[in-house]
Amino acid sequence: MSEKRLDLLYSEVEEELRASVRSLLEDKSPPESVLARVEDDRITDTALWKELAEIGVAGLPVSEELGGAGASLRESAVVAEELGRGVAPVPFMGSAVLATTALLESGDAATQELEALAGGESTGTLVVGFARAPGSGFPEAVQENGGKLRGNVGGVVDALTADVLVVPAVGDSGPGLYVVPASEATVTPVVSLDLTRPLADVSLEGAAGRRVASGADAERALRHALVTGAALLSAEQLGVAQWALDATVDYAKTRTQFGRPIGSFQAVKHRLADLWISVSQARAVVRSAASAAATLREPGAGAEAAEAEINASLAQAFVSSVAVKAAEEALQLHGGIGFTWEHPLHLFLKRAKSDALALGTADRHRLALSGRVDLPAPSA
Repeated sequence: MSEKRLDLLYSEVEEELRASVRSLLEDKSPPESVLARVEDDRITDTALWKELAEIGVAGLPVSEELGGAGASLRESAVVAEELGRGVAPVPFMGSAVLATTALLESGDAATQELEALAGGESTGTLVVGFARAPGSGFPEAVQENGGKLRGNVGGVVDALTADVLVVPAVGDSGPGLYVVPASEATVTPVVSLDLTRPLADVSLEGAAGRRVASGADAERALRHALVTGAALLSAEQLGVAQWALDATVDYAKTRTQFGRPIGSFQAVKHRLADLWISVSQARAVVRSAASAAATLREPGAGAEAAEAEINASLAQAFVSSVAVKAAEEALQLHGGIGFTWEHPLHLFLKRAKSDALALGTADRHRLALSGRVDLPAPSA
């Protein structure tokens, strides 16, 4: 690994991007606004997504020739942090991460779709279950025959607002990656723990699909998309944990008990200090995962691909529990107010809990890591 990829500090450009995204979210999507959205059926904030697209968020890793920002996944990870910090109900993970990464790996065949996604003119998603882990093999739920796709996939993230579906399917010629207009599919919402990130079942019955990758190329595109998704999901989890820590510290300074701020009590100090250490450790792990994932599309990235998978698994195995712990500590230290529906804390707890199941659980990633160092798999 080069020195550049070992640099875990944020660059000036990354900090400027963070400031822009945070300012937009604080103005257009404060916690009160997110709470109001989850009360009705208009959960995904498409207007906010268009504004984020205007500052380049939708197409950060896409080249400037295709209307993107020509940035790296380090910048995408910074955005994921801020979106996690605001539990923003936008299709970043499905469209700007999973679908875009899969299409980038497909080469020139997906140029038109990439331009539309990068510019925010349309949104997309990768039609796999959101719980699917990298390295779990090519899915066979959708079958291709004569250019027509048939099958059902459950728990797809951001499918409800997608215009374009990127569908892994298996046909007579083997694995393939297909682009399908969302209008050709039946998309049914399902109940999700995370109220700010809707999931849906996608049914394809004779939908016309255009193949953009096949064989080993399709398998690589899917694997890289899931690895990238896992790495950036850990950045989102870091944002959730950071919000929980910051909000709890602020509350501990103002909430009084026995005539003193509760933050002055030693037990509270210790819990917050432990949480600060965990979040700081998580940040280093996330930065390493984002840096490694950024090398996936470099020419001849062989060893780099394995390194990216290792770092993504490390991040998911560690940061998942940090985010959940941070949200649970915030709930406890906020006392009674934290348990009310009117306080946004429950949105962060549910995001942390659901993220811990997405793109592979921590145990699944630990199992993947154990195989790389020849540790025996646990018996059933």
